[in-house]
Amino acid sequence: MKLENNLREFRFHHKEISQQDLADAVGVTRLTIHSIETGKFNPSTLLALKIAKYFNAELEDLFFLVEDNKNNENK
Repeated sequence: MKLENNLREFRFHHKEISQQDLADAVGVTRLTIHSIETGKFNPSTLLALKIAKYFNAELEDLFFLVEDNKNNENK
């Protein structure tokens, strides 16, 4: 399973807030937000909840699990 997200879409639909502005609002660096959006970093539970609260959204609307095809090929 792999964690994916809709963070970019939420930023776009929230007055196109920048990565930096979101980072400032939740107390992380812009690089952290970028890394989450690109799937290079999975946020902590606390950070994921802070981001969801910022957007007034359900956690599952921002972050969700998908099947990882690499694992399925080896079975």
